[in-house]
Order: sequence, then C-alpha cells, then structure tokens
Amino acid sequence: MITSIWKSIRSGQIDPVYLIIGTESYFIEKTLDLLKSSLTQAGELELSFFDMDEVPVDHAIDEADTIPFFSDRKLIIAKNASFLKAAERGKEKINHDMKVLEAWLENPPSSSVTVFVAPYEKLDERKKVVKLMKQHAVVVEAKSLQANDLESWLAHEAKSFGKEISRNAVRKLVEMAGTNLTLLSSEVEKMSLYLGADGEITEELVEQMTARTLEQDAFKMLQAYLDGNISTALSVYYDLLRQKEEPVALAALLASQIRFMVHVYYLQKKGYHAQQISKQLKAHPYRVKLLVEKRQQISEQRLLEVLGDLADIDLQLKTVSGNRERVLEFFLMKRGAKNS
Repeated sequence: MITSIWKSIRSGQIDPVYLIIGTESYFIEKTLDLLKSSLTQAGELELSFFDMDEVPVDHAIDEADTIPFFSDRKLIIAKNASFLKAAERGKEKINHDMKVLEAWLENPPSSSVTVFVAPYEKLDERKKVVKLMKQHAVVVEAKSLQANDLESWLAHEAKSFGKEISRNAVRKLVEMAGTNLTLLSSEVEKMSLYLGADGEITEELVEQMTARTLEQDAFKMLQAYLDGNISTALSVYYDLLRQKEEPVALAALLASQIRFMVHVYYLQKKGYHAQQISKQLKAHPYRVKLLVEKRQQISEQRLLEVLGDLADIDLQLKTVSGNRERVLEFFLMKRGAKNS
C-alpha cells in the first residue's frame, strides 16, 4: 500500500491531506522527503513545521488556509499529532480545538498539502476526529516490518537498484547492521553502487562492505563464545579493544544480550510465538525470529550460568586496579577451554 502512495506522489498526484501512522522513522521520513521533492519540482517550496505537543492544531490549519506566495502549493507538517491517540490523563500539554479540525477536514484547501504525523502504534478509533481523518486523508502506514516482511523489503530495495540479493545475504546484513531500515537501505545502496551494472549482493559482499556496529560486534563475540569458537571470540574482542571500547562496557553489553535471550526463550517456553515475544519485549520481530531459530543450539541453563559468570566479571572489572583487558580475555579463553 505504501509503495502505491509513494508512486502517486512521485508522479505528482498529491492529495491535500496525509496522515502518517506508526513508529518506523524510515517510512515517515521517506514519505516526507518524497512530498518535498515532488512539490519542489513545481517551483520554490514553502514549508512550515508545527509540533502539536507545543502549539494548538489551529496554527497548522491557519497556515494551510493561507494562500502561498511563491509556489502553487505549500507543505505543512504537523508532527506529534497526539490528539489522535487515547488521552493520557494529566499529560495533555496543549488544548486542541477538535471542532475546528473536524470542520476543516471536510473541505481542506487545494493550495496546501498538510501532513499529520502520528508516530504511535495505534490511534483512538473511537474519536470522531480519527474517523474523519481516515475518511478524508491519505493514510500512510509507517509500522515496523514483521520478520518475513523485512526480508521481502530488503529484496525490493535491492531490486530498486537493479540488483538481486540472496537470502543468506539478507540474514547476514541484518545480523551485521541491525534492523534500522534507514541504515539497511544505505548499505544496500552502497553495495549496489560498488557492483556497478552487474552482479548480485552476496553474503561475502555483505561481510566485506557492511559497516559494523558495537552491538553487532558484541553479539558476534557472544555467539562465538557460546559456540566454543575461542579464536573468533577473541579476534572480535581484540578489534573492539583497538577501537577503544572499555571492557566493563563490553561485559555489560554481553550480559544485556544474554538477558534478552533468556527472556525470549522463557516466553517461547510459555507458548508465545515470535510476534507476541517481540511485542512483549519491545524488540524487532526479525531479531526475535533469529534467536528462536537457534533455540535448540543452547540451553537456558547454560545461558544462566554465563550470566552468573558475567556478574562476577563485572565485579572484578569494577574493583581490579591492574590490566582490565585481561579479565574479559581470560573469561573468553576459559569458556573456550571448557568447550574444547
């Protein structure tokens, strides 16, 4: 659905009112960028921003009703449209006149394009203004992608640059770069430009060109550690030390990832499926999916043992006066020795 809306915007078919719902910043920003780009083609862009947590909605409506001076149509972006979600008692900062907005939605001016951004999981469907907004505005769903949708989306991104991407390459890319769509899109574009006219984005190319993050390096080190692959675990650890990462911070990051794994497997044992787990833990579904697929490779008991070991390491790192790098290094080596 969102791709058809983007296609219409690119072709210059732009409606007077848009409503963007959801927390996925990539879809929000891309929709706004496409509107700016398309409206700029017709001449100078008159752009106004309003934060609905700071000013009444009347300000955005008044601006939309004002005839543009330098262009055929102006763009008004009203972000944080919190009046569309369920009210949180005592937290309302601004008194918005919903009657004025409801009347305006019935006949918005064609000389402006007004975008209401509601970066929330859901709106209060009982409200009259929400019903009218959905009736008169183009609704853009900016929701986080589900696990399978993420793979399809990456394949579509690669195809937009004239490239194919293997499933193993998709998994490796998410493993290395995370689930941030803006970052993933940037990585796909970079690899596509590197390949030129021909070629496929392979797992090897992803490993070669993808920028690594601290969290992903820590996860790689943890996975190698749990698998008993001491050489890989130490290699990643030494790389992180060369990047001036502190052992105490790395130990805390490893413990955090272990706790996340324990929570995932506990909920799975309770009968939760991956989508329910991701919602319960407020984690991306694809991250949960990858862990669920590896469930049989490690026991919950072993994870708890490692978590206990890391608690001891954390205490040593915070009390030792000597070479702290050695503390975490010995921890990795001893575990590797146990698995050999």
